[in-house]
Amino acid sequence: MGFFERYLSVWVALCIAVGVGLGYAAPSAFEVVANLEYAHVNLVVAVLIWLMIYPMMVQIDFSSIKDVGKKPKGLLLTLVVNWLIKPFTMAILGWLFFKGIFADWVDPQTATEYIAGMILLGVAPCTAMVFVWSHLTKGDANYTLVQVSINDLIMVFAFAPLTALLLGVTNITVPWDTLLISVVLYVVLPLLAGNVTRKQLDKKGPDAVNALVTKCKPLSVMGLLLTIVILFGLQANTILSQPQDIVLIAIPLLIQTYGIFAIAYFAAKKLKLPHNVAAPACMIGTSNFFELAVAVAISLFGLHSGAALATVVGVLVEVPVMLSLVWFANQTRHWFE
Repeated sequence: MGFFERYLSVWVALCIAVGVGLGYAAPSAFEVVANLEYAHVNLVVAVLIWLMIYPMMVQIDFSSIKDVGKKPKGLLLTLVVNWLIKPFTMAILGWLFFKGIFADWVDPQTATEYIAGMILLGVAPCTAMVFVWSHLTKGDANYTLVQVSINDLIMVFAFAPLTALLLGVTNITVPWDTLLISVVLYVVLPLLAGNVTRKQLDKKGPDAVNALVTKCKPLSVMGLLLTIVILFGLQANTILSQPQDIVLIAIPLLIQTYGIFAIAYFAAKKLKLPHNVAAPACMIGTSNFFELAVAVAISLFGLHSGAALATVVGVLVEVPVMLSLVWFANQTRHWFE
């Protein structure tokens, strides 16, 4: 790792501070960025995520994807964590903290909305950013693609009924345009672009792919850092005006995130998965599809609701926490090899 990558956590912390500062000092500039969206998918963030995941997609070898079926344990782990453990533990933690521990600090209606926002995060497994976490942990690109694709397929059918079950309501309106456009933007199109690029590079020799990925790495890191600046800039006023509530929401989210990762990582070790399969499998189960969660929270409860705030806090918590888990996964690689 070079100097820039080695101290990535430092740059992330600086970008968080810069984002909040710029968002507070020049909110109108971030409003312009926020308005550049379609179906709740911000187009600027979409471009930056493309910068992050494109090198990962170039590394995918379609001829090797068929071999993923020979190692089904990683897929099984991802599916069990994402759909049988994570949504229900998130609901339990939300109820425990906002109906119990924090009950005296938050009014009942707001507490209910915070729980709803947490549940929406728990029911939406990650789609785009997981390619970044997989890349940073040297994950198997082919396996990660299959894991994400199967999760997306299940999400199309399971998101609405599972959300309705946990929220206790039946009139869940899934923003299908957000869901489908996000999958196309963050999976299908970059995958096709990566495949076309790889075919061209294969004609130049076996080292051409690695050479391009090495050149693209600085752009990927810059994409991540600029995304952080934008996300924190867009929420600067909320962060500064409601710091106590943000801390209260962040506590159960942190417990959930680290707890789910611990369960998945322990299970992966017991299943004797190779590290390049285990690490991405755990990252998928830990991170969230926050674009979808935010969109549903706004459509169900309103832009200024507690549910929308909870999903935004999920965004704020995720990047620094996931980077810490990437560091941990890289430090413990020898556990699996």
